[in-house]
Amino acid sequence: QVELVESGGGLVQAGGSLRLSCAASGRTFSNYAMGWFRQTPGKERDFVAAVSGSGGSTSDADSVKGRFTISRDNAKNTVYLQMNSLKPEDTAVYYCAADSTFFRLIRNSRLYDSWGQGTQVTVSS
Repeated sequence: QVELVESGGGLVQAGGSLRLSCAASGRTFSNYAMGWFRQTPGKERDFVAAVSGSGGSTSDADSVKGRFTISRDNAKNTVYLQMNSLKPEDTAVYYCAADSTFFRLIRNSRLYDSWGQGTQVTVSS
């Protein structure tokens, strides 16, 4: 398994931006597709975005389309989530996850192999 550590969360006003980072270690990073999910108390973990191992393919949830961008730098073993035009409803704990099937983009959290510890994002109105 790959080990994942998220960073970059915080408090931001509505309309602002944040960039989350997820640093990976332990395996060849490009062998993993990567995803971002988010979770609020009492709810299931929701898909946000995913990127293939090469970075050539991405998938976004409809709720973030046009506002959030997932990308990766395989030389740095890091995946990013650029979040623009943030809304209060984006408030959640954000998790990155690794899928050992590097070419697919999946939205089912149960199919990911490794998870980070999460980083809190709070958007004030």
